[in-house]
Amino acid sequence: MTENNPSPEHQADELITSHMALVGHIVRETMGRVPAHVNRDDLTSAGLTALVQAARGFDADRGVPFARYAATRVRGAILDELRGIDWASRSVRRRARDLDEVRSRLAASLGRTPSSTEVASALGMSVAEVTANDDDVARAQVLSLQGSSETAYDELLASNTPSPEELVEHREKLEYLVSAIAALPERLRTVVQDYFFAERPMAEIAQELGVTESRVSQMRAEALSLLKDGLNSALSPELVAPHSRPDGCAARRREAYFAAVASRHSTTLPRPTTVPRLNASA
Repeated sequence: MTENNPSPEHQADELITSHMALVGHIVRETMGRVPAHVNRDDLTSAGLTALVQAARGFDADRGVPFARYAATRVRGAILDELRGIDWASRSVRRRARDLDEVRSRLAASLGRTPSSTEVASALGMSVAEVTANDDDVARAQVLSLQGSSETAYDELLASNTPSPEELVEHREKLEYLVSAIAALPERLRTVVQDYFFAERPMAEIAQELGVTESRVSQMRAEALSLLKDGLNSALSPELVAPHSRPDGCAARRREAYFAAVASRHSTTLPRPTTVPRLNASA
């Protein structure tokens, strides 16, 4: 082949080398949306492999720019890599279920949220073990605040070409999440904002609130549970589990929280008139 008529292999190599920065950009974008323990090198490797495959299979005659085609392939490969990651080991998840069952049973018998010490005592564990397990699960759970155990990671990552319907749905979920956080009791809201958004150490939050780190961990778990149920009450009511004591004070407080989320969403977050409508005139 002459220099003016490069071989397909040479063309593919040129596409790969000239678009490696695209992989880096998508990996950086992704790392900002997943827990810190996700390995950047693993995502980069998956992205580069997809870039090579995209270059080998690219057909310019289809009229799609290579950057757009490659970005779709790279994002897909990174999502596949993320789906293969087990955010919490089986033993952690099993113990988390045990903790949830004990907390529910103690809450029903005590008429209040049990302390970490009470939960640890009921399970024959140390408070440190309870806190450590809650930490592991919370890191995974924060990715599923919308209340679904099957939340796709592609809902968390940016897309270059979302449909109008997807834009409306995504914005609605974010608006409800903002409302749900704002409607939390003040101290729970402080824990969520400081721990997950400001990324402050738990020790600092505990000192500021005048409680122990174990108590902050308990408040965080309580806040996440409220957020999950609050979002589901508005978006997927069928996913909200009935309270163990529907006539109790805790159940009434939960229902009041659901109502506050709905009220905040309807009164403080009006939709712009430019939002596409899902009807024939959209």
